[in-house]
Amino acid sequence: MSVRATCVVGPNGQPCHGGEEAGQAVSGVVNFEQNVGEPCKITYNITGLTPGQHGFHVHESCDFSNGCVSAGPHYNPFNKTHGGPEDEERHVGDLGNIVANEAGVASGEMTDRMIQLTGEYTIVGRSMMVHAGVDDLGKGGHELSSTTGNAGGRVACGEIKLVN
Repeated sequence: MSVRATCVVGPNGQPCHGGEEAGQAVSGVVNFEQNVGEPCKITYNITGLTPGQHGFHVHESCDFSNGCVSAGPHYNPFNKTHGGPEDEERHVGDLGNIVANEAGVASGEMTDRMIQLTGEYTIVGRSMMVHAGVDDLGKGGHELSSTTGNAGGRVACGEIKLVN
């Protein structure tokens, strides 16, 4: 049985520090699809970014009362330190980086073994976050590396919702 979820990120009701980066609103869609017991397939198309890598994470809540800042930390139900998507020691929400081209578009697909769309540790009802900078995957040596990957400001966010 396939379960699907989607998330619209950006200024559509969820302003993130003004929702602006380099004078453009960062926005897009992230889709999730998973067969129970299998890795989750994640596809994304985000526009308005500066060219290069951007941290890409699932955050704890979808509270946008203070923009993306109020969405809390990375989703981390097992109390691990920050890492990359291939690391054993990582937050469930640590999805590494997406890469924006020269036109500011990051579009692609990945699979993740820890993301769940059903059950006790579902990401549904949480938020997807796109960061201004590069996620160092916990290996950068910065004081924030072990908690956030030192990925910088939050430039787009939105609630992860089930698709019927």
